[in-house]
Amino acid sequence: MAEKITSIDALEALYGTPGAPSLRKVARQMTPLYRKWIMSSKFCVLTTVGPGGTDGSPRGDAGPVVTELDPGTLAMPDWRGNNRLDSLRNIVEDGRVSLMFMVPGSNNVVRVNGQAWLTEDADLRQRFARDRHLPATVIVIGIAEIYTQCARALIRSGTWSGADESGGLPTVGEILAEQTDGEEGGRPYDEAWADRAAGTMWS
Repeated sequence: MAEKITSIDALEALYGTPGAPSLRKVARQMTPLYRKWIMSSKFCVLTTVGPGGTDGSPRGDAGPVVTELDPGTLAMPDWRGNNRLDSLRNIVEDGRVSLMFMVPGSNNVVRVNGQAWLTEDADLRQRFARDRHLPATVIVIGIAEIYTQCARALIRSGTWSGADESGGLPTVGEILAEQTDGEEGGRPYDEAWADRAAGTMWS
């Protein structure tokens, strides 16, 4: 068993001090350039924490994945998913959230940390209307800090190269069949997925 690092002092001794730019780039609310970046992002990962553990949830939209309510506040519609509600349960019980905004082709990532809460406010939901459909709730995020993430991770991984080096990924239907001993999933699940998703994209 590998030895655990159990103290912050021991950890920091391995890495040294952060560079000054990594600290000076932090903003406490939206700025013109951070606003331009975040409003260009149609996809982010929402991370939450609660009594049952942590959750990381991909979030995407046809336009900006969040809307700015004011320089210190963002709003994100909760569109239809699988109704597990992992992220939403966590937010109700513990509002700490982190968001990681990505834009295809850019190796930079913008991160937001803050406190979130849920609302079913009719006027706010109406701001996100799509083909007469409304999100069930809206996640409101109070910004604590905004900063850019070093681009090395996406450069190392070649995330936007477009090359599929997986050798053929398993489908969701195959994974579901594996987890249910063949009782659910498989090819019928995969073949029906596209129509099912198209009919419920904004509901």
